[in-house]
Amino acid sequence: MNPNKVSILRKFKIPTALILSTAGLLCGINSAFAQSNPPTCEAPRTGEYILLVVSPTEDNQTQLKRVLPTKISTNTCKYLDDTVTRIGGFKKIDDANRWARYIKDSAGLSAIITTKPTDTPTPSQAGTQATTVSYKPRRLGNGYAVLVDYYNRPQLASDVRKAVKGDVGFVAYGRRPYLLASYTSNQKEAYQTLEELSKRGFFAIIVDSQKVMLLRSVVDLPN
Repeated sequence: MNPNKVSILRKFKIPTALILSTAGLLCGINSAFAQSNPPTCEAPRTGEYILLVVSPTEDNQTQLKRVLPTKISTNTCKYLDDTVTRIGGFKKIDDANRWARYIKDSAGLSAIITTKPTDTPTPSQAGTQATTVSYKPRRLGNGYAVLVDYYNRPQLASDVRKAVKGDVGFVAYGRRPYLLASYTSNQKEAYQTLEELSKRGFFAIIVDSQKVMLLRSVVDLPN
């Protein structure tokens, strides 16, 4: 496992035993069939919502093209460590979600919904002490998870907590760790959280919560 990821997990007081077991979760996606060196995904434009459909193999990409109308423009690109198909141009989050559901039902592929942050958040100077709150690693159930990429700066957890006015958790999704800003079965609530975080300059995404592993239910940081 990447030493930097191990370091970040330790900053959140994750036990060594779980760091080792989490390595498989964060790095376990087989990339043997992934396209080599696709370009980095283009960021959304202001006011645009995009779908990033996880499609690491050529079969995935072919299957996706079969269920999409020819008028829809797509391109294969790299999002973090994953090969995805980018579909943009959505002005409303509801429209993006309808297409995400259609793709899931028709092609069996999961899509990430995201938008453009308006500003870069100012990192909080708060410390990173974590309390021993309930700690039972598990997958989340049905619903929506709003995740925040904290760019290896654990101190951002304090800023996210202020933005959502509630506790912030620590999770793994795909190959990477994220802050959990919201986990809910209420679609509208998840969308509102995504939009609020974006307005405040955080890079947030909405994903299927069943694909998220909860590592710590609460990251408790000083005010």
